[in-house]
Amino acid sequence: MAKLCVNIDHVATVRQARRAIEPDPVYAAVIAELCPGVAGITLHVREDRRHVQDRDLLTLRQLIKIKLNLELAPVAAMLELAEATRPTQGTLVPERRQEVTTEGGLDVAGQEALIRNAVARLQAAGLLVSLFIDPRSEQIKAARQTGAEAVELNTAAYAESATAEEQRRSRDLLAEALQMANREGLIVHAGHGLTYRNVSAVAALPGIEELNIGHSIVARSIFVGFERAVTEMVQLIERACPAEPAIA
Repeated sequence: MAKLCVNIDHVATVRQARRAIEPDPVYAAVIAELCPGVAGITLHVREDRRHVQDRDLLTLRQLIKIKLNLELAPVAAMLELAEATRPTQGTLVPERRQEVTTEGGLDVAGQEALIRNAVARLQAAGLLVSLFIDPRSEQIKAARQTGAEAVELNTAAYAESATAEEQRRSRDLLAEALQMANREGLIVHAGHGLTYRNVSAVAALPGIEELNIGHSIVARSIFVGFERAVTEMVQLIERACPAEPAIA
């Protein structure tokens, strides 16, 4: 059954808009951790430090008892940060300075040696490693070759579908990629662009272990508060998930 990992990046985005001390993404993470059904906290430390800061990661590493998932680019400086702080999981993602948010999956097939080296470094530091990839067969196969334990399937195409038919096709592609990744022995996570309106159909796919969601939760929290926003997302995911088989 899929579990929610709450991404706190956009709490930090609001803080950094004024270079202030609030809202504190660490406080948001603590609130999320206390919400039943939350499996982890996700944060992306970018090379330009546009939102999450090193202090946030260091503080969370000491405070958070559930999974701490660090998203990072596969470059030397970020790998060194992960090695020094040792969060629970490292998720390798592509990164461009000009982008507003991550624009696509990591091209594992096109840079397999680079990714394999990054995976090995993170694993040597004790991290479980996931690769954020588009739901395509060549990327899944390449991900398996790197030795990573998990993949996070990019749900942007599904989330950004203009019509119901486009959304259905995108969900079918996610389902096919999920099945292939499971056959390859990979743990499967998913995320990017998931909201209260579209999460249920993805959460219903059997075999997804975690959903990483941030922006939609932070946006809703403006109107209902962070704890309620997190709880409502957990409830949507739990209602959508396929029932666990009964133990005989």
